[in-house]
Amino acid sequence: MTLGSAQARRERYVGPWLPDPLVAAVDEADPADRVTLDESVSLALLFVLERLTPAERTAFILHDVFGYAFEEIGEVVGRTPAATGQLASRARRRVVESRPRQSGTPEQQRRAVEAFAAAAGGGDLHALLEVLDPDVVMRSDGGGRVQASRVPLVGADRVSRALVALARTYASRSDAHFVDVNELPGLLMVNRDDGQVSVLAFTVHGGRITTIHMQRNPEKLRHLAGPDRWTT
Repeated sequence: MTLGSAQARRERYVGPWLPDPLVAAVDEADPADRVTLDESVSLALLFVLERLTPAERTAFILHDVFGYAFEEIGEVVGRTPAATGQLASRARRRVVESRPRQSGTPEQQRRAVEAFAAAAGGGDLHALLEVLDPDVVMRSDGGGRVQASRVPLVGADRVSRALVALARTYASRSDAHFVDVNELPGLLMVNRDDGQVSVLAFTVHGGRITTIHMQRNPEKLRHLAGPDRWTT
């Protein structure tokens, strides 16, 4: 029952699901303490884990993270040790295949995000195309409560046009803050009219942005709300 509950909630969820963001102001995070993507509990990893079946997720976490034997895990998921090993192997392969491309120092990644912020804030389509990877993927989580794409957007042209449309609606009424989101460079946007918060996390490879995770679900952003929390 417990194994299936998260999967059932995921199947009922409206649009892409993204985990709650862990946000820190840039000056609160020491770049020297940044861990690599392989070592961090990144948004990308959390996203992939959520999309595994309950049995795959349990086998992968208990074996690869906590070192349990397949015989022990098999008792939890109701499978033979051999079948449990296959579950973990399949989950591990999906995690590796879904790992976003990322490279560069924190400073280089920050420069790419700064270029993105300037281009998106100004609704500059051509500048956005320069900073976005041709195969960039953008996922937006509105949870059915606020405006957000209900499918992932793929490709620089499609993503840039969606961002320009958003900028026309929100950019002039929002304040942007550079933040760290689950160990990734990010932006926190605060709407001056209603205080609504949006959080964007980026992965950067070769100086271009390869993935954008945009969290807009207010249920997942309550801990970031408040007029005095963020200053310009």
